[in-house]
Amino acid sequence: MLRSMTGFGRSFLEEERWTQIWEVRSVNGRHLDVRWRLPMPARALEPALEKLVKRHASRGRVEVSLFLQMHRADLQSLAFNEEQADAMLQTLSDFAASRGDAYSPDYNRLLALGFLWDEGMPESDDALSESLERGLGMALEDWNESRAMEARALEKDLLTRILRMEEWVLRISERAPDIKEERFLLVRERLSEILERQGLELDENRFLQELVIMADKLDVSEELTRLDAHLDRLRELLQIGADAGRKLDFTMQECFREIATCGNKIQDVHVSRLVVDLKNELEKCREQVQNVE
Repeated sequence: MLRSMTGFGRSFLEEERWTQIWEVRSVNGRHLDVRWRLPMPARALEPALEKLVKRHASRGRVEVSLFLQMHRADLQSLAFNEEQADAMLQTLSDFAASRGDAYSPDYNRLLALGFLWDEGMPESDDALSESLERGLGMALEDWNESRAMEARALEKDLLTRILRMEEWVLRISERAPDIKEERFLLVRERLSEILERQGLELDENRFLQELVIMADKLDVSEELTRLDAHLDRLRELLQIGADAGRKLDFTMQECFREIATCGNKIQDVHVSRLVVDLKNELEKCREQVQNVE
């Protein structure tokens, strides 16, 4: 299935012991870059949760956030760093004594010092781990649905543009033989005029040799054949869907190369306009493809 790299997903899961709300946001990126915003009780699970994300995505910058509320106090695993607090208070006491001042610590102030408190997941609580993975999985499914919906719109737009480009390529292929004939006649007329002014005659054999060389330089049949094949490949990749982003981008580059060669070989006003239109359309397609996973 074709998916966009841009999307949003959310899940809400309320259970007897806790409530969890997951949100997943993503934008396009060359590689998979997962960024987490997890509360303390869930941070130890980040490696396992990241494996779950990687089963749903292969590219893009993904931001995953969790709101977790415990319903019972015994579920909170809260530890106070007594050693560090004791060292801090002792240092302050010694400092006050060195100045001849009395020191009376305000223990309430320690509540505001977050680095003294360690909030973690209760040990051996497999139920919380399984619940969080289930909640994240629901959010990722919702996220994938939104990405698939956007991808369908991208696919429709790309197919319309590919059809338009195929029509332009057909017009170039129909025009190309006439351009060669016109160029041959023009060269023959100019060459005959020059030789006539000098009292010379045209050497037909020599002229035919030059025409063969010129025909090879003006021939774009191979480029147009490859361009048609690339456009067919774009359609095929859109149908396949899975991991199509990089392949679509590479195929677009090949299309650019073939149409640029056609423009360089055929010096014709009508074809030049079609080449410019094709390049503009390919650039628009490439911008769309940048959002495909």
